[in-house]
Amino acid sequence: MRTLEGGRCVVDESAVIARVRAGEAEAYASLVRAHTAVALRAAVAYGAGAEAEDVVQQAFFKAYRSLGRFKEGAAFRPWLLRIVANETRNTVRAAGRQRAVAGREAELLAAEPLIPEGADPAIAAEERERRLQLLGALDGLGDDHRQVVIHRYLLELDETETAAALGWPRGTVKSRLSRALKKLGLVLEGEEGGEEHDGRAGGR
Repeated sequence: MRTLEGGRCVVDESAVIARVRAGEAEAYASLVRAHTAVALRAAVAYGAGAEAEDVVQQAFFKAYRSLGRFKEGAAFRPWLLRIVANETRNTVRAAGRQRAVAGREAELLAAEPLIPEGADPAIAAEERERRLQLLGALDGLGDDHRQVVIHRYLLELDETETAAALGWPRGTVKSRLSRALKKLGLVLEGEEGGEEHDGRAGGR
């Protein structure tokens, strides 16, 4: 059962979850198909790297086993992404690895849909460059600030979904996002200023 949202076909999550709870385990596949792309982006953004697919598979498995405790009427995606984030942290902590920003950016782009054929290459390149700068700046933020920016801007969740995914009140999402954006602005402005300064120095 599907409905239209923003021109896209999306799964009627409540109906699917009800079917799974009623014993139709195969219905869960539609939720997996609908949310795999965003789950992969989340895992990569949190540093899962080459383990992203394994992390996502494990997250879907844990979500399936926990559907009995899933709050009826709640949105599935924020709940799933919370599981993905926890699973990624456990994986990264166990491996004891730190991902390079450039490598993580490449993996993040690889986890996204291909750029449409009609897209302007210059605009696409500029968007990728902005994303690279953002990821570089994110590494300078504390964990809470980094999480809220990732969910709002890299995973494109709205404020309510972000609050659900992170388990925070909406007011906390607003305040932490505001502080994070201010810090990111200072970092990005510093990088641009440094480039201008280097340019002037090189000309002397």
